Amino acid sequence: MAEDSASIRSLRSPLGRARGMGSAKGGTRHWWMQRVTSIALLPLSIWLIFSLTRLMGADYVVVLEWIGNTFNAVLLLAFLTAAFHHAAAGLQVVIEDYVRDELKRFAAICAVNGLAVLLWLAASLSVLRIAL
Repeated sequence: MAEDSASIRSLRSPLGRARGMGSAKGGTRHWWMQRVTSIALLPLSIWLIFSLTRLMGADYVVVLEWIGNTFNAVLLLAFLTAAFHHAAAGLQVVIEDYVRDELKRFAAICAVNGLAVLLWLAASLSVLRIAL
């Protein structure tokens, strides 16, 4: 009880008492990037689904020509970038919420981000190789 009354009579503000008890760090940026990538993925996904349904039954050469089109290649690269960033950020949130051990959490987040970057690079280089 004495501790509670001492904290009430403290001259420190609630913000001052909360400082040093944890840090939000990039939480706001992370939250905004999740929203931005999800908004970007909406029209890009619609475009991709529409385009792929038009390509159903097309032969290999037609698909290569479609990817080789500058407009399609740019939109495909934008889709890949947004999708891999969104997926990695979403998995990071899941890991942060459910993995308690700090070392395991750090290792899992590094593994997810590293894998996302490698897969994004492989997919993007494949598109660029066909388009250029």
